[in-house]
Amino acid sequence: MLGKLSEEDFAVLRGPFESRRQSPGNLGAMLILSIILQPILFVLAYVVGADQSIFPNKGQIFTIHLTISILLSGCSVLYAIPSIYRKQQKVQYLVTILVSQNIFTALPFLIALFFIGKERSLSEQSLMFLTESILLFGVLVFLVTCIRFYFLLKKGAYRKGTNKHKVRSNWETGIKSYLPIMTVGTVGILYLVQFLVNLSGFYDIEIKFMITLLILIFFTMLFVLPEQLVILYCKYRFESFNFNEKGDLKPMGRNRS
Repeated sequence: MLGKLSEEDFAVLRGPFESRRQSPGNLGAMLILSIILQPILFVLAYVVGADQSIFPNKGQIFTIHLTISILLSGCSVLYAIPSIYRKQQKVQYLVTILVSQNIFTALPFLIALFFIGKERSLSEQSLMFLTESILLFGVLVFLVTCIRFYFLLKKGAYRKGTNKHKVRSNWETGIKSYLPIMTVGTVGILYLVQFLVNLSGFYDIEIKFMITLLILIFFTMLFVLPEQLVILYCKYRFESFNFNEKGDLKPMGRNRS
């Protein structure tokens, strides 16, 4: 579907590259930071969170997740090296997506579930039902965001335009088009809150707030993921989403990379 759209239809998505916020050098620095942050959250999940939690198959999840996290950490080190990321910017961006989704999607989600699993009045069946329900809401957020994103691209909402047009476009199409996503996410959060409130012996308000916040971060990252994937697609399709050897963003209107 995206193959029918032209380079100009994605022009606004070059913004993070034009500002150099997502230049290869900055992404390399972010990957280095992730090497520190990832183990901290991993320990929080599997040492603090999983301790005394009844969440099923913790051991298997730990083994698989540890393997994935080690591989991602190794890739982070590799693609933080200038001589490598300059030649493989597309792969670096893919690694950045995977690392960010592990840190801000998978780990917060697991931390929240492990803490919920500490409540002794819960059964494994009810905990798995909650897990499947939140995942379902997450999939819906992702799918609705993808559909919204595609139609905005098709309408030309991400083409370069005047400032007045951008402001009007962001207000008119942005607010209205966010409503389905906000509705799905809000229903998911309310479902979780109701579940926590019904647990009469479940910790205190601070723990409940922390769990709700972690699930909100989970939903937010699934909302961000479609844009990350489209930008990755653009990096493979268009040279203008990549930097030259001097570190300058390549201009639009060139052949595909």
